[in-house]
Amino acid sequence: MRVAIAGAGKVGRAIARELLTNGHQILLIDWDPELVRPGVVQGAETLLADACELSSLETADISQFDVVVAATGDDKVNLVVSLLAKTEFGVPRIVARVNHPKNEWLFNESWGVDVAVSTPRMLSALVEEAVAVGDLVRLFEFQQGSAELVEMTLASNSPVLGLSLEEITWPPDTVPVAVVRGTRVFAPNAVPRLAPGDEVLVVAAPSQERHLQSLMSGASSPE
Repeated sequence: MRVAIAGAGKVGRAIARELLTNGHQILLIDWDPELVRPGVVQGAETLLADACELSSLETADISQFDVVVAATGDDKVNLVVSLLAKTEFGVPRIVARVNHPKNEWLFNESWGVDVAVSTPRMLSALVEEAVAVGDLVRLFEFQQGSAELVEMTLASNSPVLGLSLEEITWPPDTVPVAVVRGTRVFAPNAVPRLAPGDEVLVVAAPSQERHLQSLMSGASSPE
């Protein structure tokens, strides 16, 4: 897969290294010569350019990429890059970084964004996930809210303890994707019977949150 990353700061470089490890082709774009100097990320191509300029994206031949990641530290830049890549060049998938929570509402299909990644929201979710037992925690949102990845750490009184995932009657529009137990991660078809402390990961429609909460804890999810 070919991925162009606008913004070669710490976040952009970290994304590039991870994707290169997974065998993808990477182009880093930034206006700062120091950030896109040759070899800044071993194995990645670099382009010294302003990704907000139409001519820069034409030079990058951005229409030939499968994914564009707008990863700068400026939300305005990320929105412009997303809009240009989607509307002018027809890039199939746009992932954009949200730096400030107050701007999150802008990062939607109107601006060409397919997936918005809010660092503050992810950090708060991880904090909740670390301390919450028996409560449903939203970890990630897909496609402007049509689905989300949620997690629940099972309490000692969970009604699903002792069951396998296949024995549970899941609400509509919910799919269990993994169970984390200690340092091990189990696929849905390989999970042993559920035990207290298991972290159950589910992709679900937001409308099913309360049903999932009730199913796995026996209590209703708060509004």
